Amino acid sequence: MSAVEAQESTIEGGVFTRRWNAAEPRAAVLLAHGLGEHSGRYQYFAEALVARGISVWAPDHPGHGRSPGTRCHIKRFADFFPALDALRSAIDEQHPGLPCFLVGHSMGGLIAGAYLLDRQAGFAGAAFSGAAFDVPAAPGAAALFINRLIAALLPKLGVLQLDASEISRDPQVVQHYIDDPLVHSGKISARLVVELFSTMAELRERRGELTLPMLVMHGEADAMTPASGSQAFFEGVASTEKTLRLYPGLYHEIFNEPERDQVIGELGDWLDARVNAA
Repeated sequence: MSAVEAQESTIEGGVFTRRWNAAEPRAAVLLAHGLGEHSGRYQYFAEALVARGISVWAPDHPGHGRSPGTRCHIKRFADFFPALDALRSAIDEQHPGLPCFLVGHSMGGLIAGAYLLDRQAGFAGAAFSGAAFDVPAAPGAAALFINRLIAALLPKLGVLQLDASEISRDPQVVQHYIDDPLVHSGKISARLVVELFSTMAELRERRGELTLPMLVMHGEADAMTPASGSQAFFEGVASTEKTLRLYPGLYHEIFNEPERDQVIGELGDWLDARVNAA
């Protein structure tokens, strides 16, 4: 696989974006990355798709990576959407009529699911990797009340921290994640936690509105976001063309596991089939 240099730019609001361009693109992927990370961690993923003639476009979400904003904090979950809108429009401007697919990992999968509720007509399909449709252990009513109270009084206060050791079985991936200065190693704000739970609930109520082709992928040994959430989402969407792929033994970042070539290859095959059928 030959190296593909990402083209970097900023869009309205100072949001930082990367795009990896295929020479003659057959399709485009709009990528939503996960909580605390950034689009630069998807270089290998993007190169694999570019080799298939699929360009990849991705923002660093507000409060993430090289984009402005308080780290891992958002006022409203919908504040993640304008950057995706801008990139989706840019893809159409540069490549009118090109099939575009939305791919979301972890929190990016939740973002993608919520985003599609009112915008699915703009995509040829969507794929989800370890999507944050649920949590491993649901907090009780008292804990949720306390967090909502904190979010109202001190919205930027950090209340939750991720465990880097749970992202991959590859120790080198974990170490790179820990050493990456653009990865947020601190806590997630109380407001963002409230918004995450609120959006999970909304998507559970409205997922039956989603009808576009879907590929739902999840590692069965994922300790950060349970595979059961992806299975319930898969069963709840109204799409007639949908595939659920569960990977025994794989951790949260299935695109960064030792089996990543197999996983990305299956995503690429699914995208190829949709493009060829268009």
